[in-house]
Amino acid sequence: MSSPSKRREMDLMKLMMSDYKVEIINDGMHEFYVHFHGPNDSPYHGGVWKIRVELPDAYPYKSPSIGFINKIYHPNVDEMSGSVCLDVINQTWSPMFDLVNVFEVFLPQLLLYPNPSDPLNGEAAALMMRDRSAYEQRVKEYCEKYAKLQDIGAAPEGEEEEMSSVEASDNEYESDDDEMAGPADP
Repeated sequence: MSSPSKRREMDLMKLMMSDYKVEIINDGMHEFYVHFHGPNDSPYHGGVWKIRVELPDAYPYKSPSIGFINKIYHPNVDEMSGSVCLDVINQTWSPMFDLVNVFEVFLPQLLLYPNPSDPLNGEAAALMMRDRSAYEQRVKEYCEKYAKLQDIGAAPEGEEEEMSSVEASDNEYESDDDEMAGPADP
């Protein structure tokens, strides 16, 4: 059973070394979040989603479980739970695939080519089939409302916090220098 464990570790490291931000949950390699950007040339472009990934013990022989944390308007994603209807993950998964495939191929393909005939979000599927431009407008509205970096607690907020703590420590040194240079308190 060490082979699936080593493969899980290798795939996770490969994902972490790619352009995706990965947040490990509970210091294990079974659950983590990945920040996923909507593909160019799609109405999802500009959106950022936090994707929860759970790897089963039998990974890579059994597919990962993935779900959107922040809302997305898509026929094949359940709006409330974030679960994804994607054959390559749910039925036709192969150990030849890895986590990078999920984020560089499968999810972008899902967003670029929704399948309204197999919906988890019936409203989105019906709108897409009835009025494609209204569907794309709704997608863009959801991106604006729910899929910005601040909606997923992404790097800029963390960087601000880090910057604040760095600035605070710099200011502490400056104030220490000022105090040392100024007159001593009686």
